Amino acid sequence: MESNPDARSFGYGSQPGRHYPRPSVGGVSGKPYTPSVVPPVPPSPEGYAGLLGKFIRIRVTAQAGAWGFDALGGNVVYSINYGEAITLPIGSPRPEGVFIMGLAHPIRYFDGRVIAIATVAGKTYAVTAAKRVRYIAGEILEAIRFYFDPLGEEIQINCLYERSCGAVVYRRADAFSVPEYLLIQNKRSMNWGFPKGHTEDDETPEQTAKREILEETGLTVELLPDFKGSSEYVIQGKVEKSVTIFLARAAEGELHLQEEEISQAAWMPFEEAYRTLKFENDKEILSNANTFLRRATAGGTSLR
Repeated sequence: MESNPDARSFGYGSQPGRHYPRPSVGGVSGKPYTPSVVPPVPPSPEGYAGLLGKFIRIRVTAQAGAWGFDALGGNVVYSINYGEAITLPIGSPRPEGVFIMGLAHPIRYFDGRVIAIATVAGKTYAVTAAKRVRYIAGEILEAIRFYFDPLGEEIQINCLYERSCGAVVYRRADAFSVPEYLLIQNKRSMNWGFPKGHTEDDETPEQTAKREILEETGLTVELLPDFKGSSEYVIQGKVEKSVTIFLARAAEGELHLQEEEISQAAWMPFEEAYRTLKFENDKEILSNANTFLRRATAGGTSLR
C-alpha cells in the first residue's frame, strides 16, 4: 500500500528533501575522516498532544483476530490491529504502542492519522485511523479497553474529534403564537448559544441533545423529527468539532441552570435572539428553525 504523502517526509537521521554526499575515505587532506556528530532533535514542546492530526507509519505487531499480550502480559485476542510507530514527525516522542481503528482484517503496515492519545498508568499510546475517518472518545475507549482491562486503571483519552448535540429550544403561549427561543451564555467563553454537549458512550444524537438540555437548563423537551441543523469548526487550531442541532419544544419544567458551565439564560423573540448570537452558523440554524416553525404554522400544523 502506498504511503500517505503527508508522511513521506518523516524520518530519522537526515533532513527531509536534502542529500548529503559521501566523503572520501581519506578526506581532502588525506587524514582519516571523522563524521560530524548531529545533535539530537529536541522534543516537541507539545509533547504527545503534538501528534494529534499527524500521519505516522506503524508496523503491526499484533494483528486483529490473533492472540497476543495485554498490558499486563496476559493472553488476549486482539479486536483491532496494534503495533509500534516506525516513522514519526521529527521531534515527536515515541508512544508506547499504537492502536489502529477501522480495520477489522489483519495487516502488516499502516500509514494513519493520529486521532487520539491514550494515557494509562503513566504510559502513553497513540490511536490512528485512515484519513477522513472519525471516531470520538467513547468509541475509541470501547475499542481499546480489551488491552487495558487487567490494569484496572482509568484510561484518559485526548481526542482529535469531538461530537456535540443540542437543540434550538422554543416555547409558545399557544399553538399559533410567536415563538420565543432559549439562549444560554457559556461561563468560559461568555458567548451566547444553544444548549448542547458532548456525546457519551452509545448515545444517539437525539439522546445526547435531550440529556444535555436537561442538565444545562433543567428543561424536558420534545424534539421535532423533521428538523436538523449542523456545523463544523476547529477549536484552538487542533480539535475538529461537529455539532448537530435539533429543534425542540420546551415540554415542562422551569429553568435551573448548570452553574458550573452556564452563567445565564434568556427567552428571546427571533429578532433579539438572532442579534445576540455571535457566530454565523448559529444565526443560520436559528433562522432555518424559525422559518420551519412559521411554515408549519401557516400550513395549519400545531407545533405548540
